[in-house]
Amino acid sequence: MQTTEAPGAAGTSEFDDVWVVIPVYNEGSVIAEVVAGVLPTFPNVVCVDDGSRDDSADHIVATAAHLVSHPVNLGQGAALQTGLEYALLQDGSEYFVTFDADGQHRVEDAAELVRAVRDGGADVALGSRFLTGTAHVPWLRRAMLKTVAALSPAARRLQLTDAHNGLRVLNRAAASQLKITMNGMAHASEIVDYLARSELAVTEVPVTVLYTDYSKAKGQSLINGVNILFDLSLRSRRTP
Repeated sequence: MQTTEAPGAAGTSEFDDVWVVIPVYNEGSVIAEVVAGVLPTFPNVVCVDDGSRDDSADHIVATAAHLVSHPVNLGQGAALQTGLEYALLQDGSEYFVTFDADGQHRVEDAAELVRAVRDGGADVALGSRFLTGTAHVPWLRRAMLKTVAALSPAARRLQLTDAHNGLRVLNRAAASQLKITMNGMAHASEIVDYLARSELAVTEVPVTVLYTDYSKAKGQSLINGVNILFDLSLRSRRTP
């Protein structure tokens, strides 16, 4: 694993104690734009280049984000865990945002999630596409997400409306406890399962996901979502 630190930013921000963790895999065409959109609000950003085969790392280095690189592709779960561990080591870090690299998350939504944790008493805030309507969610994606939430005992226990949203905020206690071991996309179910078993206070906050042609092309099918739950259930049965 290699790390590259960005130059220190001057001035103060409402979010100086927040670190945004962005897992990156072959996002060279969009990652610089995504980081440029995040930095004016959140001055502390770490991108984890998860063994990309394109020029993602070069685009990240050209921004003011920190770069951590995996020498090989380990999966989004591993990239998130690496990014959280890096951010936890930074002076003054108290809140941690997980943010997708494909441009589908909105910075203003991330800010509201941070406020929900900082001011609302929650340890973890999860974004939900379904708290204020579903018109902006493509119907097939909507069906997949609702199926995953309905089939997940952990999501039902937490009364979640959206079990697979990559936009999350954790306080230091939650981020320190979380250990993501499922390296692929199944990490999302693993996180929800962990939260359901923990004593952490969890809340949902309405968010809008921006479904561009680019982000939709990288999405998962219904069967993949069901497979994630199946894999997680098998893993849980093997765990004493």
